[in-house]
Amino acid sequence: MVKKVTEGITISVETFYQPDYSNPIGSEFMFAYRITIENNNTFPIKLLRRHWYIIDSNGAHREVEGEGVVGVQPLLAPGETYQYVSGSNLRTEIGKMYGTYQMENQLDKKLFEVKIPEFQMVVPFKLN
Repeated sequence: MVKKVTEGITISVETFYQPDYSNPIGSEFMFAYRITIENNNTFPIKLLRRHWYIIDSNGAHREVEGEGVVGVQPLLAPGETYQYVSGSNLRTEIGKMYGTYQMENQLDKKLFEVKIPEFQMVVPFKLN
């Protein structure tokens, strides 16, 4: 698990290889990741947008941007956490992701950016 704190928000990431949804012969490797967002501020926040950078070990780069996460824009009161699971496919056995969330302070409506820590996605047999 990797963690990063930005602007009073803790982002934690766990990754899982998905062999049943992968096709190594066809260079298709599927990974799931679980994100936990914790609001350590004294004000409520809303997650408005996400911006991901996805990099395969062959140097291929992709970017994904959009509203919210998994179809929602979660609202977190002070001390609350929100968790979701999503996934990404790679063309190689090893890759990484990182990015940002755009958040809104619900008291003064000011926008701020929270960093998503870089995390590795590695097919388990590459670790042997």
